[in-house]
Amino acid sequence: MATSIRTTEKNGENPLADRGRLMVHGEDRPGIVAAVSGLLSNHGANIVSLDQYSTDHSGGRFFQRTEFHLKGFAAQREQLEQELEETLRPLGMSWRLTEAQQLKRVAVFASKMDHCLLDLLWRERRGELGMTTTMVVSNHPDLAEEVRSFGVPFFHVPVTKENKPEAERKQVELVRDNVDVVVLARYMQILTGDFLDNVGVPVINIHHSFLPAFMGANPYLKAKERGVKLIGATAHYVTEDLDEGPIIEQDVERVSHADTVTDLVRKGADVERRVLARAVGWHCEDRVFRDGNSTVVFD
Repeated sequence: MATSIRTTEKNGENPLADRGRLMVHGEDRPGIVAAVSGLLSNHGANIVSLDQYSTDHSGGRFFQRTEFHLKGFAAQREQLEQELEETLRPLGMSWRLTEAQQLKRVAVFASKMDHCLLDLLWRERRGELGMTTTMVVSNHPDLAEEVRSFGVPFFHVPVTKENKPEAERKQVELVRDNVDVVVLARYMQILTGDFLDNVGVPVINIHHSFLPAFMGANPYLKAKERGVKLIGATAHYVTEDLDEGPIIEQDVERVSHADTVTDLVRKGADVERRVLARAVGWHCEDRVFRDGNSTVVFD
């Protein structure tokens, strides 16, 4: 992942000040890179990094992430956006421009398990993630005090079969227009299509990679009984198709016959933390493009 978002250089300045990120995607064709580079150069911008990928150089889908330094970027942004529109739309490109120092606003949903939630809050406090947690929403009150110790508002919204539509309406009211992304940190509720349609921002989930092989209760016990040699985790964008959204990041860890179920649970929690932190970090740094039910990730 990138270096700390909140560290300062020796002279006390923010290293991300006056940095912009330009994400471009569309059908591949000649002249895209030249158009982007030329436009930024004309504004006096210095390109810090440029990543690009094409699914096929003849009529494939093109993706490019450019990070640049431009003195007085905030003041020039409106003019730059106008010229980007005039330059890239005729090329059939969609684009998005962000300020690197602008932290993404995140709502974290959790239940009773704390490992992913607290890890995100800890990494944020250390300046390792380009995000600010605006709230934690939970269907249980168990983690309230731990969350509030980080200075983050905690909202308890109970969810039952009977009140789920009402509960999701309350959740949407909390987050809509207040956050840029929702992160499910082992939130043990299935989100409905209505919630996803109304929340208005991407939703990122984490789950152990036993799915769908060991679904239901006690997956680690089932894995132990089968003698698995690898455990892992998957972070993905949430869609109406349960656990089948575009994958952002995955990782695995070897285990052996000597590992107990408790060992598997502990190692599983470790890999879940790592995978979710990387996925959220990359999303917040504008490194992820959704491409149908897949992703392009410039890590």
